[in-house]
Amino acid sequence: MTLTPQDSGPRSFEGARQLFRLPAEAHYLNCAYMSPLAQSVEDAVIAGLRLKRNPSQVGPDDFFEPADGVRQRFARLIGVPEQSERVAILPAVSYGVALAARNLAVGRGREVVVLGEQFPSNVYAWVRRAREDGGRLVRVERPDSGSAVRWSDALLEAIGATTAIVAVPPVHWTDGTAIDLVAVGERCRDVGAALVIDGTQSIGAVPFDAAAVQPDAIVTAAYKWLMGPYGIALGWFGERFDDGVPLEEGWISRAGSRNFGGLVDYPDAYAPGAQRYDMGERSNFALLPGVAAGLDLVIGWTPERISEQITRLSEPLFEQVSALGFRTGHAAERAPHMFGLQVPEGFDPERLTQSLAARNVSVSKRGSSVRVSPHVYNEAVDLEALVEALSDALKQ
Repeated sequence: MTLTPQDSGPRSFEGARQLFRLPAEAHYLNCAYMSPLAQSVEDAVIAGLRLKRNPSQVGPDDFFEPADGVRQRFARLIGVPEQSERVAILPAVSYGVALAARNLAVGRGREVVVLGEQFPSNVYAWVRRAREDGGRLVRVERPDSGSAVRWSDALLEAIGATTAIVAVPPVHWTDGTAIDLVAVGERCRDVGAALVIDGTQSIGAVPFDAAAVQPDAIVTAAYKWLMGPYGIALGWFGERFDDGVPLEEGWISRAGSRNFGGLVDYPDAYAPGAQRYDMGERSNFALLPGVAAGLDLVIGWTPERISEQITRLSEPLFEQVSALGFRTGHAAERAPHMFGLQVPEGFDPERLTQSLAARNVSVSKRGSSVRVSPHVYNEAVDLEALVEALSDALKQ
């Protein structure tokens, strides 16, 4: 089972919805929750699962080549195709962040900087690490709605001489507020801080250039904008982690593990790059083919064109919802693929839930925002149904 990177993914968005098995009446505007499975991804998972019907078909190469193919795809997607050995196969973002926290010191009196209301998977490990090292966690809260200060500017201001680690996303998970990671990366290098990125809500939907940002680690779940199945995440680990300690000591992460007959020699050396950080049983015969198929979709479409398509589709929405009293945030800070609609004062969220359900509209409520996250399978009728649901909720 060879999963080498493909260039045969779809190039056009025409008929993109037909690549998925979404019900005709469903208005699914919730990719930031999880992407639907494309037929190609579902078929790849099923084919991989069936491989184990007859284990005699599973050879030594099947433990390595699919993982290597996924590494190559992800490295290409984040702009460093020559660094596929720096990609690790992980079970979740929290696992990758735990790896980073295990191998990065905070130091007494020093700080880990995160965003306010950041997703927990990129917070809890830093709380523990800061506590253990005698440091502290600094949360950079969202500036007031009337402030001219952007969240990126507030974050840059918080990074200083006592900063050990900055752990942030490219966009905030509740409403898509974009963070200037190129500027953050430069600031981290100026003060000697490590930069750890949870790219789950961005990578795959908008361009990401690891060479420009220069982070120390990137971790991304596969089941959202990478269009893959649930249960796999991918991590890229830079030079700070070259001699790091993994969370597990699996046989497959050691040098020479392709030689099954030599496994009882127990070599000390790890396999090259970030393979030392691979999770146990990383050679998942069902999920890895699905991850590869999802990445092929994204690479074929390209994040540039995906974000442009979503922007064109969504642009008419903002004027319509503003007229209903929903605030959409500053356009300069808004990510192209996901955005939050701040509900009007006194609005009853239960009425909105009922109205959305009545029109088969799927979005997410995150804090005081209605988070909307379309993709290329969406059409104008989906956003029209959302506006109608919002309007209905206000009339009740």
